[in-house]
Parts: sequence; C-alpha cells; structure tokens
Amino acid sequence: MSSPTTYRAVQGTAQALFTDRGSKFIGIVFPVRNAEEVKAALAQVKKEHPKASHHCFAWRSGDTASEYRVSDAGEPSGSAGRPILGQIDSRGLTYTLVVVVRYFGGTLLGVPGLINAYKTAATLALQMVPVAEKDIEEPWVLHFEYSLMNDVMRILKRHRCSVVSQEMQLFVRLVTGIPIRGKEVCLQELAQMHGVELEKGQN
Repeated sequence: MSSPTTYRAVQGTAQALFTDRGSKFIGIVFPVRNAEEVKAALAQVKKEHPKASHHCFAWRSGDTASEYRVSDAGEPSGSAGRPILGQIDSRGLTYTLVVVVRYFGGTLLGVPGLINAYKTAATLALQMVPVAEKDIEEPWVLHFEYSLMNDVMRILKRHRCSVVSQEMQLFVRLVTGIPIRGKEVCLQELAQMHGVELEKGQN
C-alpha cells in the first residue's frame, strides 16, 4: 500500500447544538496543528462555558493522522471522546479538534444515549465547517545568493511548495515544504541551479 500524499483538514471553526431530554450538547470544531493549540482551544471553551457539566473532546493530528487523543471528561468511559473521534475519522480528517460541551438537563441518558448525543453534536458541528485537501510536505532548507531569489521562487511556485521561513542578507536561508508527490523533480531542478545548496530539514 502506497503512503498518502495528501491530507484533509478543517478550515476554520464552527459550532452546533444538539439537545436530548433537557441536556444541551454544544459541538465546537477547531483547526489545530499541535498539543499547544489544543490546550489553548480547550482553555477558551472552558472560559466561555464555565458552568457546563462536561467538556469532552477528541483530536486527530499529523500529516498521516497518526496522533490522537480522546477525553470523556468525567462521563462514563467510552461514552464521549471515542464517539467524537469516530466522527473526525469517518470524514478522514486530521489537524482537527472537536470539543462537545454538555449542560446537564436533570435526566440521565445512559451510555447509549450519551454516545448518540456526543456523536450527533460532533457530526452537526463538522458539517458546518469547510474541509480542504492539502499536500503532505517534506521540509528542506535552501541556501543561495540573493540574486537567485526569483529563479528559486519560480521553481517553488511551480511545484506548489510552501515557504515556512526565510532569512535574507547577502545570502538567503529559506525553509520550504516540498510536496512529497513531486519531490524528486523539484529537488532535481533546484540541485541543477548553480549556487543553490540543499539540506534536508527537520519535521
């Protein structure tokens, strides 16, 4: 089986409400790149919903969606975080966090009821946010004289590379993300340019 060359991620935030027997479940979607952004988003939700009885969540991360975390936040084990993650995975998403905030309505829903509620709130919120397919990139560092800037940028643009950072003085140090789909051709073109040094970057 070949490795994936693209990934799917949400573009922006959204929220949706689901109610069941008096309990309110608010699903909130966030695009996140790492654990720090997850932490910040959770802190924001808790600040906006301080009186909620539960703040359950699931997130999936990594270009190949290999990292994930779920939290039932005090609900019965497996009744909240896993159902939320299931909705992220059913859409093939990564770099995505879904938090479902619950306001208890006085009636116990039982585990099947909770699974349905958390799953539905996550589904409704995810339906409201656009999704984009993006290239999985490999980081490379380029070193070259400033006079070669236009030629280098032309190659990077043609191969849909992203510019992560650049330091410009007499010499330029440019960190780029090269889509793995056409990596060999792009690297070959850059290597053939006189005065351009290539160095594999850190993921």
